Amino acid sequence: MRLEAEFQFAAAHRLPYYDGPCFRMHGHNYRLIVAVEGTPDPKSGMILDFVELGRIVRETILARCDHQTLNDFLENPTAERIVEWMWKEIAPHLPGLCELRLHETPEYAVAYRGA
Repeated sequence: MRLEAEFQFAAAHRLPYYDGPCFRMHGHNYRLIVAVEGTPDPKSGMILDFVELGRIVRETILARCDHQTLNDFLENPTAERIVEWMWKEIAPHLPGLCELRLHETPEYAVAYRGA
């Protein structure tokens, strides 16, 4: 079974190796979808408590990203690099993590399922 939760955050970045408008500093209202797979616990009926999932995401990812400049800790913060960094940060704290999907805009997203 698969559980998904959606989170939102705002952040600024610039793409230092991009030849176009995104070379300049700009911001996005990102959407992050975190997916976990597992078998529901026989007693609770849950794969993972949504409240616990929210705490883990806020403490490991959003505390570092929300209303921040991503270039401060990522050299080239493309959507692909951001979601890889997020996976590295959260995977040790989230058993069953199977996918992160990062929407940079309503039209464009990157899905990552680990290395």
